[in-house]
Amino acid sequence: MIKPRSRRGGGRPTISDVARKAGVGAITVSRALREPERVSLDLRRQIQAAIDELGYVPDPNARALASARAEVFGVLVPSLTNNVFAEVVRGIYDSLSDSPFRIQLGNTHYSGLEEERLLQLFGSQRPAALIVAGIDQTPTSRKLLENAGCPVVQVMETGPDPVDMMVGFSHLDGGRTATDHLIEVGYRRIAFIGARMDPRSQRRLAGYRAAMEKAGLFDPRLITTTPLLSSVPLGRELFRDALAKMPTLDGVFCNNDDIALGVLFECHRAAIDVPKTIGIVGFNDLDMMQVAYPSITSIRTYRYEIGRRAVAMALAAIAGDRPQVRVVDLGFELKRRESTAR
Repeated sequence: MIKPRSRRGGGRPTISDVARKAGVGAITVSRALREPERVSLDLRRQIQAAIDELGYVPDPNARALASARAEVFGVLVPSLTNNVFAEVVRGIYDSLSDSPFRIQLGNTHYSGLEEERLLQLFGSQRPAALIVAGIDQTPTSRKLLENAGCPVVQVMETGPDPVDMMVGFSHLDGGRTATDHLIEVGYRRIAFIGARMDPRSQRRLAGYRAAMEKAGLFDPRLITTTPLLSSVPLGRELFRDALAKMPTLDGVFCNNDDIALGVLFECHRAAIDVPKTIGIVGFNDLDMMQVAYPSITSIRTYRYEIGRRAVAMALAAIAGDRPQVRVVDLGFELKRRESTAR
């Protein structure tokens, strides 16, 4: 193990020590560390040799003070256990893995007040960028984002009024597409079943209602929702409730895939034929939709790509090349499977 040579007065080596050892200015060393493409290869080798000999380790806090920004991306999502947001976070981590930036992750638990608290905390630490799930921030949270002094990317949705930048898709259009599909293949008494009715699910419900009203099929008794946390067992219970209200229903659009799988299991238990008697459509297209029997039609959303695109937009803005297109709609895809193959 090579020990760093002791400095006059002791202490850890500084960037000035590296500069003296390499025979260059401290600014040149800083540039070589932060923007190596702006320094010649020979000079970088000369500086790296000095770093290795001295055992110099860059101080991220000192660099943050120098730039007035910490090399941190603040990321806020409503859940860390929900597979949907886990994929977004994975895209963010993968995109920053080879960068100098670290990630500070916050869980809002679907709470506007908790989001406000975390934004106050993150903002006090002067992050390089903020990535925040959703577009329905409280007035306080929106003001905090507007005054953050760094690039802000809202993810998982699109809308007309971004704080700064936005990448996602339309949940309303996704709900409408799912319902239109059920109508097109011949289902008529189509229920909407939803849990954890956050603003994104409310927009999926609005899309469902718009499609049903356009087809002259809407009946409020077809809607069954709950604020409870979504789960497969809850999907079974909600489907039983929906059948009790409307015994003749023949299709179900679920606000997520957990609920859709629960509906399928309850159909199996009650010997209800899928897709002959009941058609089922989920939302997000998690892996289990493909391996269920019968496989379940779902709206595929590009969650991993949303995370990667959010990072790309933020990095461009940090580099002074802010994207001209502030709202990026990655869309979605209806994945037709056996559960609606009547």
